[in-house]
Amino acid sequence: MEQILSLAACLVPLLFVAIFLLFSSIKQLYQYERGVVFTLGKFSGTRNPGLTLIFPVIQTMRKVDMRIKTADVPRQEVMTKDNIPMLVNAVVYFKVVRPEDVVIKIEDHVYAIRQYTQAALRDVIGNHELDFVLSEREKIANSIKEIVDAETSGWGVDVESIKIQEIELPAEMKRAMAKQAEAERERRAMIIASQGELSAAENLRQAAETLAQSAGALHLRTLQTIRDIAADPSEKIVLFVPSDINNTLSTIMSKKE
Repeated sequence: MEQILSLAACLVPLLFVAIFLLFSSIKQLYQYERGVVFTLGKFSGTRNPGLTLIFPVIQTMRKVDMRIKTADVPRQEVMTKDNIPMLVNAVVYFKVVRPEDVVIKIEDHVYAIRQYTQAALRDVIGNHELDFVLSEREKIANSIKEIVDAETSGWGVDVESIKIQEIELPAEMKRAMAKQAEAERERRAMIIASQGELSAAENLRQAAETLAQSAGALHLRTLQTIRDIAADPSEKIVLFVPSDINNTLSTIMSKKE
């Protein structure tokens, strides 16, 4: 009896240890996770979502998130090709495509992507002038994405897109651009006004030619104008008499005599 009790006393701790090892060996992976397994320090495979068994002590597993992540590129001063300083910040959207490479080949892929994007941002903007950077943000972002994606593909990461969020210019440059925009608006206004005057002059010329074709049309137009002016008694009426009116009156008086 004593032997049975002593044997039971030895088996109970072993049973608890076995149960503990069993539960500790069961790992759960969510749908958006993958597990990178190392056996005695060596890579031995990648586990898919669900329940998986890991031999304690012998094996370890690191979980890798496969969802799309964002990395903010902090605001930094960048010099354009025409020596204009500006402050630029951006955001990177990326996801892991090979979890084993993310764990084995690089220590912190998020930090590395952020730093590499900063360097690519300075290089790309530094090769273009200010006008191109302001008007072609999408092309600038695509150029940065190609550079970053070419490097990070070896890390098991795929860069989905890069967006330039904000471009801040110096105060002096903002004032200069505002003056330029104002001058451009004034130029367009002068062009529109001159085109209007040209159209009005052309219409007046056509009207004068039409009136000249009829002998009484001009006199009727003059009478209509006088009537319109006479509608307001406070207005003074000034008549412009043709230069040959004296000859006409002399002819009429001679006929009467």
